[in-house]
Amino acid sequence: MTDISAANAALPDVRPANPNFSSGPCAKRPGWTIEALSGALVGRSHRAKPAKARIQRAIDLTRELLEVPDDYLIGIVPASDTGAVEMALWGMLGARGVDMLTWESFGAGWVTDVQKQLKLDDVRVLKAEYGELPDLDQVDFSRDVVFTWNGTTSGVRVPNGDWIPSDREGLTICDATSAAFAQNLDFSKLDVVTFSWQKALGGEAAHGILILSPRAVERLETFTPANRPMPKIFRLTKGGKLMADVFEGATINTVSMICVEDAVDAMEWGQKVGGLKALQARADANAKAISDWVEKTAWVDFLATDPAVRSNTSVCLKIVDPDVTALPDDVQAKLAKAVVSRLDKEAVAYDIGGYRDAPTGFRIWCGSTVETADLEKLTPWLDWAFAQEKKAALAS
Repeated sequence: MTDISAANAALPDVRPANPNFSSGPCAKRPGWTIEALSGALVGRSHRAKPAKARIQRAIDLTRELLEVPDDYLIGIVPASDTGAVEMALWGMLGARGVDMLTWESFGAGWVTDVQKQLKLDDVRVLKAEYGELPDLDQVDFSRDVVFTWNGTTSGVRVPNGDWIPSDREGLTICDATSAAFAQNLDFSKLDVVTFSWQKALGGEAAHGILILSPRAVERLETFTPANRPMPKIFRLTKGGKLMADVFEGATINTVSMICVEDAVDAMEWGQKVGGLKALQARADANAKAISDWVEKTAWVDFLATDPAVRSNTSVCLKIVDPDVTALPDDVQAKLAKAVVSRLDKEAVAYDIGGYRDAPTGFRIWCGSTVETADLEKLTPWLDWAFAQEKKAALAS
């Protein structure tokens, strides 16, 4: 392993071509320019035939590129991934008990909503700390189950869908926002899948994608939550029947045609580079570039301790240099922020600080729209910035 204190602290001479490593909104697809949006139907009603056709194009591309089963429904909904998840929680939970899995901040947020806002009586929380997964063998699938496929703020993902039985009684509601297009979602094991354009393929923000299995549709049409007010943007049924037009190019509220056009552009690029498997391979190669560096670098390690559950998109790192970990927590946090700030000022890496609720460290997006060469160029800069800030921290 490289001892950073002995490493050459000279300024690296090669910068990433694209310094955008934010975990949301994420980097645009390679080669993107504003001209990609030149065909957007701006100034048109989203309910006009050409606009509805373009929205349907986005839905069709989602099905093709993600390989969503034909009998699953796909809709574009308000309020990003958060809105899509909340629609499922408010519209479907309460028919039976629910197991909530949480190992990072977004999963914890869904627990708060179910316990304190929906105030369901029968809620069981299976929790793990950052860097770990709950014991998946303890999940009770006679109940509904809510979980994130990939912990965006912890860099921990479920290894696969094998832990979910095909003959489950309850629904599985999966927040897949930092997993879609980069990890292998097993739709046969998932009844509700949500994600947002701004993470999955570097699209624009504000809209969410909601994917429903036939079992989820059945729940919506047969279960009416008692004494639960349902805001208009959460309503998926009318008169006890699914509002099917939401999944046929109509939307609950006004959708941005610029965002739609950008999503279409990103997914058409995904098809051109080889489809789902190629996109997954790009993310795997990106994560490997970071992993190869971590293996030979003494001062840093993954937040996720088990390689089998490490994310290939939201890669989270922690500082393990003993000189630094011996410092007070607030000094460590200040050092990590200084590394992030230094790289930002150098226009080398933007927005790579750990999430505000996560342990001190770094979070580097390695999804499909990032180029592996840019990550390989980033790592010497991480070494350089850490060396500078460690020296300053120990001298103060």
